[in-house]
Amino acid sequence: MERSVEGAVRAQRLARVAVGCAGAAAVVLVAMIGLRGLGVVLAGLVGLAVAAAGVWWALAYRGPVRLFGAVLAVAAPLWVLGFLVNSGMGVAALAAVALWTGAMTSAAGALRQDRRQRTARETSARRPVRPVLIMNPKSGDGKVGKFDLVAKAEALGARVVLLDGQDVSELAQQAVRDGADLLGVAGGDGTQALVAAVAAEHRLPFLVISAGTRNHFAMDLGLDRTDPSRCLDALTDGVELRVDLGAVAGRPFVNTVSFGAYAEIVQSPEYRESKAATALGALPDLLANRIGARLTAQADDTRLEDPQALLVSNNAYETGDLLGAGSRPRLDAGRLGVIGVKLEGAAQAAELALRGEQAQGLTVLTARQVTVTADNGTIPVAVDGEALTLPTPVKCEIRPGALRVLVPRDRPGATAVAPLRDWRRVGRLALGR
Repeated sequence: MERSVEGAVRAQRLARVAVGCAGAAAVVLVAMIGLRGLGVVLAGLVGLAVAAAGVWWALAYRGPVRLFGAVLAVAAPLWVLGFLVNSGMGVAALAAVALWTGAMTSAAGALRQDRRQRTARETSARRPVRPVLIMNPKSGDGKVGKFDLVAKAEALGARVVLLDGQDVSELAQQAVRDGADLLGVAGGDGTQALVAAVAAEHRLPFLVISAGTRNHFAMDLGLDRTDPSRCLDALTDGVELRVDLGAVAGRPFVNTVSFGAYAEIVQSPEYRESKAATALGALPDLLANRIGARLTAQADDTRLEDPQALLVSNNAYETGDLLGAGSRPRLDAGRLGVIGVKLEGAAQAAELALRGEQAQGLTVLTARQVTVTADNGTIPVAVDGEALTLPTPVKCEIRPGALRVLVPRDRPGATAVAPLRDWRRVGRLALGR
């Protein structure tokens, strides 16, 4: 969808603010600090690289080396600050940092305003006559009860089925056999995916109710995650989005499939009780390839050898969010997002901190199909956060436009993560191009 005139004007204004702040930061460094401004830049880059190396040692080792890395990760930024203060450049440096922060923030805002695609194109939708909603009372710390979703849904004419250990896919299939003309879910993303697959199979509209813990799929659909009852507005005044659906080894997913370190960690029985401690205990062996499967991924024509972590997503996440924890600007591009991480030491960790997506240890691409093989017959896989074990090879595919999603006409909209700053594009926006 094309930008509105108002959005274009906001994009231009933000781009001009970004260019102005960036220029002012440069002036501060040159005029107020002179040649010492180069020292500020170099000190900042060195501190960032050293801190990143410290984080690597803290994650990849145990004992004294881990302690040394943690100390280094904290001490490096403090050293940079002390260097600036002792050199008499503290005030000017802080002013330059503040201006540069303003430039980066404004640039991100301008690029978001300039985005021309929405999550998916809207089409008109008929009001469902026999909607069936499957609700998990335990999901999201009891959001179904907290927001009185059962009563509100039934008041709008929906039949509600409460989950209590049943097979959610079979519940959805039974609802179709009973004549449902819409399937919906109030629960986590894993449950959403299972019912979505049934809706796609029968070409029925699908309703997402943001009653899970994180609700990534709901967020990227632009739904209200603070009040899941607002999702029910789609039953009376809804529009339809046609979006893609992922599949891993034939199992549907709406967000992500993880292989490697994260998938290995979530298999641990201790993970649910103590996530941080479990991850810190397992990471040294995983990063050094002492335990866990050694993976190879084929993403269309690109081969990824021995990644320590691999994330495959239903459409690509913002390139500014390399861990896949943010948002997807589109859900109908018909492509899987692929992020592979392979770090072989502190130097590559530092490079990742400095160069981001351009770092040698990071691969970011899109593909229509990803096949993961390993030196083991089975591998752990995390599908929309759920821990599974699947036989190799594991094939990930995308089904373009497979899912008809009914959403409220009036909804907050997706909360996008800032993309990486393309300063040439920001400059063109500032000039009104």
